Amino acid sequence: MILEKSKGYKQVIKWLKAKKKKPFKFQKDAWEYYAEGYSGLVNAPTGFGKTFSLFLAVVIDELNNRKAIKTTSKKGRKTSGLKLIWITPLRSLAKDLARAMREVCTELEMDWQIGVRNGDTPQNEKLKQKKQMPEVLIITPESMHLLLAQKNSLAYFDDLQCIVADEWHELLGSKRGVMAELAISRIKGLIKEKHPERLLRIWGISATIGNMEQALDVLVPYEEVLKITVTADVEKKIEIKSILPDHIDMLPWAGHLGHKLAYKLLPVIEKSKTTLIFCNTRGQAELWYQNLLKLDENLAGQIAIHHGSIDYELRNWIEEAIHTGILKAVISTSSLDLGVDFKPVDTVVQIGSPKGVARFLQRAGRSGHSPFETSKIYFLPTHALELVEAAAIKEAARTQNIESREPVVMAFDTLIQYMVTLAVGDGFDDKKLYDEVKSTFAFRELEPPEWSWMMAFITTGGDSLTAYTEFSKVEKEDGLWKVKSRQLAMRHRLHIGTIVSDAMLKVKYLTGGYIGMLEESFISRMKPGSSFTLAGRVLEFVMVKEMTVLVRRSKLKSAITPSWLGGRISLTANLGAILRKKYNQTLDQTHEDEELDIILPLFERQAKVSHVPKDDEFLIELIKTRDGYHFFAYPFEGRQVHEIMAALIAYRLGRVKPISFSIAMNDYGFELLSEQPIPLDEENVKLLFSPVNLGEDIVASINATEMARRKFRDIACISGLVFQGYPGKYVANKHLQSSSSLFFNVFSDYDKHNLLLRQAYDEAFYQQIEEPRLAAALHRIQASKVIIVKAESYTPLCFPIKVDSLRENMSTEELGARIAKMTAEADKKQTQRRKKNDHQL
Repeated sequence: MILEKSKGYKQVIKWLKAKKKKPFKFQKDAWEYYAEGYSGLVNAPTGFGKTFSLFLAVVIDELNNRKAIKTTSKKGRKTSGLKLIWITPLRSLAKDLARAMREVCTELEMDWQIGVRNGDTPQNEKLKQKKQMPEVLIITPESMHLLLAQKNSLAYFDDLQCIVADEWHELLGSKRGVMAELAISRIKGLIKEKHPERLLRIWGISATIGNMEQALDVLVPYEEVLKITVTADVEKKIEIKSILPDHIDMLPWAGHLGHKLAYKLLPVIEKSKTTLIFCNTRGQAELWYQNLLKLDENLAGQIAIHHGSIDYELRNWIEEAIHTGILKAVISTSSLDLGVDFKPVDTVVQIGSPKGVARFLQRAGRSGHSPFETSKIYFLPTHALELVEAAAIKEAARTQNIESREPVVMAFDTLIQYMVTLAVGDGFDDKKLYDEVKSTFAFRELEPPEWSWMMAFITTGGDSLTAYTEFSKVEKEDGLWKVKSRQLAMRHRLHIGTIVSDAMLKVKYLTGGYIGMLEESFISRMKPGSSFTLAGRVLEFVMVKEMTVLVRRSKLKSAITPSWLGGRISLTANLGAILRKKYNQTLDQTHEDEELDIILPLFERQAKVSHVPKDDEFLIELIKTRDGYHFFAYPFEGRQVHEIMAALIAYRLGRVKPISFSIAMNDYGFELLSEQPIPLDEENVKLLFSPVNLGEDIVASINATEMARRKFRDIACISGLVFQGYPGKYVANKHLQSSSSLFFNVFSDYDKHNLLLRQAYDEAFYQQIEEPRLAAALHRIQASKVIIVKAESYTPLCFPIKVDSLRENMSTEELGARIAKMTAEADKKQTQRRKKNDHQL
């Protein structure tokens, strides 16, 4: 290998030897391919040095090609311009990456500066970067676009050698990934235009996903570029252990928050150096923090809570405290999911099902982060049936059955925002930009008429908005399309990005000091004197002043927990398939899963009162109670698919006989409830669940227009159609909704070919409705044996669905009382049935 003879390679190997380290084969392969001019994707387990596989490749290249003469800044530091852009999806990753990179540069005596640029970067630091870019810039997709929105941004990329997209699997499948694709295509185009001889390398780092080759194609779609996937031939040891109840009756049948097993978590925390406890939602994290402190007051000062709504300075302190080992445990959401190397963390706990294999393994990798250490993760179920999910996750991890991430394509709102971003910066040539945009994976199907429509949209407002001058944002000047209005440019920069949420209000003590942020919709329900929890503190609401929530410490020990939008994650298709398999293994006892042994009594009960479906069977339960006639079906396809499937079946049943239903669902199945008998028999089941005429029936069964209207709100915000307000004066969510609805109505009536309108329906159909997955589920049901059971009372399988439907309209206390009553009724009916059977015998 030529690289091994180079001075840079020898210097790096010598440095590694001094640290008693040796590069893995995949790292050396990445260095070699980089030196040969390849772009590509590195795939390796957590803790094996994926970062160094690419960062050291750039370092070796720099050491090999260093020039003796360099320009010198006024402060005397040698400068060489921006060499490496490192894109990261999470702000919490940036600081950790920068620390590791600085350590390398210091020990190799390289005078490189490592800069960080994201929403947490202070303004004075951004001004320094504007005057003199660091050699390495760690940046989020949003901040990359903000960089392109600056004047004279072309000069930043004069010395650029490489762009790395870290945790690429996380960006793939989102509009943030599309933002990264567009920014890379622009930088590549600018460099090619100014330095045609320059070879810009584009690399990604990814955990294992089901569509690795496609992930590479999305990141590096350019035919003229040499590209390769470098996969590590090493295996990360993961030890998955479930926290089991002593007997199945300890766990509720339906979803609580796992608090019944919380006491079993205390010994795990005690014997570990530092434990990361992952919850799926911010609200759940807040509740678990309070609950653990109630169980063990000695944890006060040793336990913290980390999520995206906690103030940056507090999050920063928590991350530092994990590094230094001050904290015994940290309860977190996905804010600490990715790539962060916390050496003291030797144990991870997952509260409740993560609903996906990739997410679970990603979280497991936060412990035992060094090579050859074992990652230890505990699974704590929140209800009985999650024990089956635990067994399913173990099997998926063992067989590396990882989900794919489908890339987002033709996101017109993101493209329109990007076009205006470039117009705010140095401007663009529309013909050259079209070629750049069409070279990306996301827009390779973009047609000239669609491009013309978007040009018209940003320059005149398009056919339906031409009369309003505020939509004529971009105009031609000296052959380039630019935004000339300073006010429009400022307003655009404020809202660059694709994450649209409810208006967020900062929460601050009356005496000073920020705690975090809450959504406007939650605060609007607060009255002076009301108490709530945030960042593990119980706070008393005082008032809202200038978009800031003023609070004081509450004397209460507990209070209501804030709710944040988008809290519910849906079961993935991979996990659903393994789950169906585990169901028949449980009853047959053809397994070695301790979780299935524990839950066996519940399955035996299900078998007695109804049926346990095998993986080639489809179960429907019909139950009559005082509430009415219940139809329960169990496809095991996740909450999102079940919501649409339930509406579809309700519509098709309504065609047989006029009938109205209320609908409920969870990840395992759905319920239709009616006051009338349901016209269902073995002959019409297959017709009801037929994939024939699926598209037409979906549109007829749901309010597709209303779903598209809800999607359009985000599209309108991202594309700049509606303005979200200034810092401290954000437009209320209800006003954003009403403004975007107004545009939706106008386009529906007068501009049927509007691309943003088309996108709203596409997103509703393919993302929210998940039509391809729904069709696949219906095809599977057609090939399955249908089992229809008329049960006398709620069964262990249907019970959680019923509880979920009650949860929306009941307080925790009311729900607890109702669950106890339902359980007692089910037990009573089972006892009566057993006595009746005994009498007959």
